[in-house]
Amino acid sequence: MGVIQGVLYRALQLYVIVIIAQIILSFFPLMPGSPMHRVNMVLRRLTDPVFTPLRRIIPPIAFGGAALDLSPLVVLLVIQLFLLPLLRPV
Repeated sequence: MGVIQGVLYRALQLYVIVIIAQIILSFFPLMPGSPMHRVNMVLRRLTDPVFTPLRRIIPPIAFGGAALDLSPLVVLLVIQLFLLPLLRPV
């Protein structure tokens, strides 16, 4: 794997971790001003620019009083499609 491929691979892996962390934190009520709320805000600043356009195309699926946002799943699938060719030897 070349240097550029290695850097891109690691960056995409790190972004996957950021997405998963943001998904996990979305399940918990966070008090404004708490350390976890600040972490959540940083994660949202990193993920919302990617998720927001997808949310316009794929609206959340309603389940009674709750909604399931599919945009993180779509982004994770697309990242995996980008990671697969990076793993192949040249």
